[in-house]
Amino acid sequence: MRARDVLIAVLVAAAWGFTFVVIKVGLRDFPPLLFSALRFAVAALPLLWLWREGPPAPWRYVLGIGLALGVGMFSLLFIGIDVGLPAGLASLIAQTQAFFTALLAALLLGDRPTPRQLAGMAVAAAGIWVIAEDIAGDLGSGGSLLGLVLVLGAALAWAVANILTKQAGAGNALKLVIWTSAVSVLPLLLLSWIFEGGGRMVSSVLGMSWLGAGAVLFQAAIATLAAFGAWSQLLARYPASLVAPFSLLVPVFGMSSTALLLGETVSAAKLAGAALVMVGLAVTVTRPVRIGRRP
Repeated sequence: MRARDVLIAVLVAAAWGFTFVVIKVGLRDFPPLLFSALRFAVAALPLLWLWREGPPAPWRYVLGIGLALGVGMFSLLFIGIDVGLPAGLASLIAQTQAFFTALLAALLLGDRPTPRQLAGMAVAAAGIWVIAEDIAGDLGSGGSLLGLVLVLGAALAWAVANILTKQAGAGNALKLVIWTSAVSVLPLLLLSWIFEGGGRMVSSVLGMSWLGAGAVLFQAAIATLAAFGAWSQLLARYPASLVAPFSLLVPVFGMSSTALLLGETVSAAKLAGAALVMVGLAVTVTRPVRIGRRP
C-alpha cells in the first residue's frame, strides 16, 4: 500500500476507536435507542440530494442491512455500553464480527473457513470467555455481564449485515450506507418510543448539551460517512485481505482513548482476555507470510 493510504487506514481505525468515547459521552444526554436513531437520521441527510437516483442495491438488501446494522448492531452496542460494559472493552468485543462473518459465510454462502481461521476463532472465543469470567467475578457486575452478551449480539448483527452487503453487490458503498441509514431511522424511533418513552425522547432532545449534539454529529459525519467512505475506497483499491487487518487497530485506539479520556481501568485478567481476542482475530483475518515467496 502507498504510504498515504496506510495513513488513511490508520486514521479510519483511530476514528472508529475514538467513537467509543463519543458513544459514552452521547449516552449521558440520550437513551441508547434514541441516540442510535439520531445518528442515522443525520447520516441519512445526504439522501435529500440522492433520493432521485434510487438505492444502489435491491430493496430487500437495503432493508435487511438497515435492520441488521442500524437497528440490530448499533442498538445492542449502545445498550450494552449503557448497562455497564466499559466502552473500551466494547470496542474490542465488537470486532469479533470478523469470525462471526466467517462462520455465517460458511453456513450461508458455502465459504468454508480454513483450519487457520478456525484456530483463530477458537483463540478469540477463549479470550471472550476469560473476559466474561472476570466480569462475572466482580461484585455488582451483572450489568457489565449483560453488556458483554449484548455487544456479542451486536457483533453477530454486524456479521449478518456484512453477508447481506456482500450479496447486495452495490456499486457505490457510500450510497448504500446512506440509504440503509435512512431505513433505520423510523424503526429506531418506534422502538425508542415503546421502550424509552415519548416524554424521555422529547426531554432528551430539548435538553441536550453541546457535547451531546457533538456526539451525534461525530457519529454521523465522521464515524459513518467519512470513515466508511474512506474505508470503501481502500477496499476498492486494494485486496480486502490487505485492508481488513487495519480494523484490528480499532480496539487499540478504543481501549487507549477510553482509558485516557474516561479513566476506564482494565484488570490483568481482562487484558489477558483482550490479548487472546486480538491474537485470535489477527489469525482469522490475516494471511500467513510465505518466506521466499516472490512479490
